[in-house]
Amino acid sequence: MGTETDRGGEDEGRGRTAPVVPAVAVDARGYVVACDPAAARLLGREPADVIGRPLRDLLAGRLPVAALRRVAAGEAWSGPVGVRHRDGHRLEHRIQAVPLLDAHGATQWFVTVGTAAEPLPVQLDAWALAQVPIPMAVYDGDVRLTAANAAMERLVGRSVQEMRGLRVREIATSPGFAEFDRIQEHVLRTGRTVSLESYARAPGHTREHAWSVSFFPLKDEYGQVRGVSAAVFDTTDQYWARRRLAVVNEASTAIGSTLDVTRTAQELADVASGRFADFVSVDLLDTIVRGEEPGEAAAAGPVVLHRAAQQSVLPGCPEAAAGVGDVDVYPGYSPPARALATGKASRHTIDDPEIRRWIGADAARAKGVRDYGVHALMVVPLRARGTTLGQALFVRHRTPDAFDDDDLLLAEEIAARAAVCIDNARRYSRERATALTLQRSMLPQRMPDQAAVEVASRYLPAGSQAGVGGDWFDVIPLSGARVALVVGDVVGHGVHASATMGRLRTAVRTLADVDLPPDELLTHLDDLVIRLDLEEGPKAGGDGGHVAGEMGASCLYAVYDPVSRRCTMARAGHPLPVVVHPDGRTELPDLPAGPPLGLGGMPFESAEMELPEGTLLALYTDGLVESAGHDIDTGLTLLSRALTRPARSLEETCDNVLYSLLPDRPSDDIALLVARTRALDAGQVATWELPSDPAIVSEARRTAGEQLEEWGLDEMVFTTELVVSELVTNAIRYAGGGPIQLRLIRDTTLVTEVSDASSTAPHLRRARTFDEGGRGLLLVAALTQRWGTRQTPAGKTIWAEQELS
Repeated sequence: MGTETDRGGEDEGRGRTAPVVPAVAVDARGYVVACDPAAARLLGREPADVIGRPLRDLLAGRLPVAALRRVAAGEAWSGPVGVRHRDGHRLEHRIQAVPLLDAHGATQWFVTVGTAAEPLPVQLDAWALAQVPIPMAVYDGDVRLTAANAAMERLVGRSVQEMRGLRVREIATSPGFAEFDRIQEHVLRTGRTVSLESYARAPGHTREHAWSVSFFPLKDEYGQVRGVSAAVFDTTDQYWARRRLAVVNEASTAIGSTLDVTRTAQELADVASGRFADFVSVDLLDTIVRGEEPGEAAAAGPVVLHRAAQQSVLPGCPEAAAGVGDVDVYPGYSPPARALATGKASRHTIDDPEIRRWIGADAARAKGVRDYGVHALMVVPLRARGTTLGQALFVRHRTPDAFDDDDLLLAEEIAARAAVCIDNARRYSRERATALTLQRSMLPQRMPDQAAVEVASRYLPAGSQAGVGGDWFDVIPLSGARVALVVGDVVGHGVHASATMGRLRTAVRTLADVDLPPDELLTHLDDLVIRLDLEEGPKAGGDGGHVAGEMGASCLYAVYDPVSRRCTMARAGHPLPVVVHPDGRTELPDLPAGPPLGLGGMPFESAEMELPEGTLLALYTDGLVESAGHDIDTGLTLLSRALTRPARSLEETCDNVLYSLLPDRPSDDIALLVARTRALDAGQVATWELPSDPAIVSEARRTAGEQLEEWGLDEMVFTTELVVSELVTNAIRYAGGGPIQLRLIRDTTLVTEVSDASSTAPHLRRARTFDEGGRGLLLVAALTQRWGTRQTPAGKTIWAEQELS
């Protein structure tokens, strides 16, 4: 049976103290039959207190299942076992039980404590912990380190002897490491593995790395958590791969959010800066900045570029050699110039000879490199559709690592996307500028001279995303001192919509010159839109035929007569006008909507209302009252409120309207036409009812002459008498009887009108040499500035205008 080795003796032949091996002997029944003093002392007892007791009374629990099986089979077993000290606390010891046969063939057990040679599996476990390249450590129930492998020693920069018995926050004093102690305590309480990601500099490293740390519980054979093990994985490569993937993903959504060249360039700089570069600049060719077609990149010689955007991890981009909007010149030998000429990207360190030569030639650039520690850069040309647009420069001065091939591939990928977006923005800007120029050239450059209304107008194109639309307005002087007010909106945006708008505006002016009533004018305009739609439809043999209504427009046409103070209006799918009466009361006229232009087959209806002098009439397109921020009813309320706000002029009224209703970047074109009605004084109009009698012609001439003398227009008497004579004579000769009306209107011009009951329109004809008649209208045309005819409910009116002296 085991005995305590003499501590003072020397092992013969070796000259060292013999080890003490605590041991006990157990019989086949499980009773202790022998115990050396060392084993008894482990239990806090004397040998006599141990001998004769069942072994199970000395254990702190049941033997492991594996031990029971080996013992039952009579096989040796070794492993950790919990024993109970005399004072009640639990002790953990590794024991080895070896079966022995006595003289009677019964099995006796020789049990040694803690000094038996470790079996091979235990040695393998120890070797694995020591040699595994992954940093690992073991912590006890107080989360104090008990063991760590060499990899962990290198990571922390301290030996196991220095760390044993310390918590993590005592091993590494940085604030972030205190969290590890809390996590380990959580693992001890819950028995659950916890993993976390970290990007930091380990005490044993000089640079920051990405780490994946796992804390998992260490349990005994009964499932009780006895400690915690930590494993640390260096995931720096995966971290940067994820960062690059995140940059690509962000670039796909962040770059090209607008159709603006400089904004797109700035988005490229914003995406790259702080993610894999510390400073980014985007330079574009001069032709791109001006919105022109890019030329071929110069094969040699200096390159002049405009700084379109830049971004840095430092506020204000202090390391930049040029500011946004400045011109930067790159020598022909410099990497940026070569990248533009060859179309190939490149990466460099600051020690490259070509970089040192380029930097050294520019004092400002050299100072920025020196002051901020620039050590690596990449130059990536911006190319789209085979054309070079500019270049992007990526710089590192805070990130310690140089750019690698993966960084260059990433820069090329996001730069290629940005280049396509910049080219799209450039093309769109050029088309939009063309459409806007075309549209503005088709709108009234100045308002015509007329006395019927005072007018003011505004036209605002949509924001850059929507493009220029087909909104238009017009003020058309008509005969009899009347005026036509027009507002229209072509469906769609772009050059095509602008061109269609120009065609419709011309058609409205032509139809207005014929002096058609508003409802008839819209009917003819509807027919025109249908014809244009058909002409632009698919050719014969196309794939599917033409669908009516692909081209469409809305229009509001109003005619105001300052003599009668009445306004006749008709609309084709257009918003109602707003009428503000002189007393401040607002009104939406009861005006039939009518179908939009281009549908065909449906009638248009006119409505007439009296407008007292000083009435405000607002015509507009739907972009003014409809927006994402409010519905049309709210828009009409805001419009009515803005129109009634006190203003010193109609121009100020227009500004009030736009300020009240418009967002910063309207999504649709906006046309606004505001008119304040005037009325002609009774003294400016003279009217006579004449019988259909040739004898009345001389009386009509005399009466007209006297009226002109009363108005102080003596010098116009002779010409006016001739015009009155010819027009009254024609009415008597061709109208077939019925009353005749003569009217003179003194406004900005002198208007002579003769109305009769005939609907037959006169026309000029060339009289032969011996014809007695046929020269009247030729004479009227020669003596006046313009003349014409218009249909009336009772017949027709022939009119002629003369400029006032």
